[in-house]
Amino acid sequence: MPHPRQTFDAQLRALEQRLLRMGGFVEGMLEDAVKALAKQDTQLAEEVVRRDDVADEQDIDIESTCMHLLALQQPLSKDLRVIGTALKITTDLERIGDYSVDIAKAALILAGARYPAPLTRIPRMAEYTVAMVQGALEGFVHRDFRKIEEVIALDDKVDALYVEVWEMLLQEMRQSSENIVRAANLILVARYLERIADHAVNVAERVYYMETGVLRQLATSHQTD
Repeated sequence: MPHPRQTFDAQLRALEQRLLRMGGFVEGMLEDAVKALAKQDTQLAEEVVRRDDVADEQDIDIESTCMHLLALQQPLSKDLRVIGTALKITTDLERIGDYSVDIAKAALILAGARYPAPLTRIPRMAEYTVAMVQGALEGFVHRDFRKIEEVIALDDKVDALYVEVWEMLLQEMRQSSENIVRAANLILVARYLERIADHAVNVAERVYYMETGVLRQLATSHQTD
């Protein structure tokens, strides 16, 4: 029979794989939501909205696994940090899925609209946020601080793009009242992407805590909800 420690280590690795699968799933939701927005694809947007239930189920499954490990095993202090980090990360991933749904819903609202300006900055924001989520999760699995640093650097780029999008669309709104609804929804999309980036930073900070036992804010400024 396998040693109890070997069994526990295998369960921790399985937990990490569940987190990676959920991370890949919400990344796909985000990518498709932005694609639906750019191409005004209502079918794809509706599909993203439907996927929210699957992301919620994954969140519940990971939380249940963490509770099982805490209740039935005897984790060491480092193990407790790993499990606690997993609980926090799955919450961030669930919120990323929620924001992806919000972007998809905005795509449905804007499906028949003429966009006030080419959607160049918003897809770039999405590209950076997807890379941030991927990097944060890779940092978690491989305990790689270099990945964490890359996530923090990308957050600054997302923040800068958000300011550009906000200023550009605000100008569009000032030019004509006809632009207000469209521009306001695109500003919301940019805000959702900025929030997703903040959740990726949260994941990165928790990886740092998991490895060092020190919880610190790595980015210069971010907030999540």
